Amino acid sequence: MSEKEWKIYTKGGDKGNTSLLGGTRVPKSHIRVEAYGTIDELVAFLGVIRDHDVDDFLKEDLILIQERLFTAESWVAADTKAATRNLPMFYEKDILYLEEAIDKMNEQLPELTNFILPGGHPAVSCIHVARTVCRRAERTLVRLMEVSEVEPMIVKYINRLSDYLFVASRITAKRFGVEQTPWQPEQS
Repeated sequence: MSEKEWKIYTKGGDKGNTSLLGGTRVPKSHIRVEAYGTIDELVAFLGVIRDHDVDDFLKEDLILIQERLFTAESWVAADTKAATRNLPMFYEKDILYLEEAIDKMNEQLPELTNFILPGGHPAVSCIHVARTVCRRAERTLVRLMEVSEVEPMIVKYINRLSDYLFVASRITAKRFGVEQTPWQPEQS
């Protein structure tokens, strides 16, 4: 094999372990691996949303969000502070961007008076799936925080992102003319 060849498989994980960014070997079931793996799953679902006929502003936002989530994955995958030395940073402006986008979308939507049931259009449903994966990523990060340090800005970003995705589902439903189904709890 020449120096330029690179193989996707290393065989290093064949026994159920993987290396964190920094070199520490841990089981693939480790909470840190679960946390960055769930963020990676979210990145993939955001790609599925981009593959739908959604508004251009949403596609552009999702690319930016995917890039920020790759940064988050790197930080979560790092085993020490030293391993984060050359990683891109997370900033308050990343969270402000999401908040401004939420506010801009909300200005175009009616006031929400009930919980809504996901569905009505494939794009809307995909956004809701991404939102639930985002919430799972947040729960996993919180569990990781119980045993290890996690960059607080990442947890804040993931929390705000789930709100962004909820509002994005509503604006997408509006675009497609989907009447959203309010949750009507059974009265006993």
